[in-house]
Amino acid sequence: MRLGIFGGTFDPVHYGHLLLAEWCRESCALDEVRFVPAAVAPHKTHQTAAGPAARVEMLKLAIGGHPAFVVSTIEIDRGGVSYTVDTLAEIRSRRPDAALFLLMGSDSLADLVNWREPARICELATPVVVHRGGTPPPEFGPLAAVVTPERLAMIAKLVVDMPQVELSSREIRRRAAEGKSIRYQTPRAVETYIETHALYRQPPTGAAP
Repeated sequence: MRLGIFGGTFDPVHYGHLLLAEWCRESCALDEVRFVPAAVAPHKTHQTAAGPAARVEMLKLAIGGHPAFVVSTIEIDRGGVSYTVDTLAEIRSRRPDAALFLLMGSDSLADLVNWREPARICELATPVVVHRGGTPPPEFGPLAAVVTPERLAMIAKLVVDMPQVELSSREIRRRAAEGKSIRYQTPRAVETYIETHALYRQPPTGAAP
């Protein structure tokens, strides 16, 4: 089993997330990609705009029908700040037979050495770095401080090239708050869920926070 792990807040999930997961699945011959929504991301310790249940439901709607995509609530079930090393260790204990691959963008790679126990992360899973078209190539040099030269060479070979997609969850939240269209930025089922549940709407002027 070649298992891809794709973490994030997914607040909300959008087509950029789905495209990244699909390109990694195909390029790395992954049997399964698990979308892992964070309870509280270390770099986003403020509360997410949408609650855990809503973010999980939107993910399920977004990936519905894809046989290789699943949603894991491992971090939400654990609660507290979600650290990747803890998640990978727990998945490893549950699936010792699986080869784990940690999907990430070049921006996450640049900060990986500052994550909790980066060397352990690279032992538990092989980072798969996505290079988006029109952006500088990934810089693997900083990882030399936490992995062996052989491991670094292996990681550098797994770069996945994909088109540049100018989408962001923050922009979708902003547009939804302003009552603007988010069509074609996220799957229609997710768009409908956001509209039906009035997610990300700004409170009326003068209303209590």
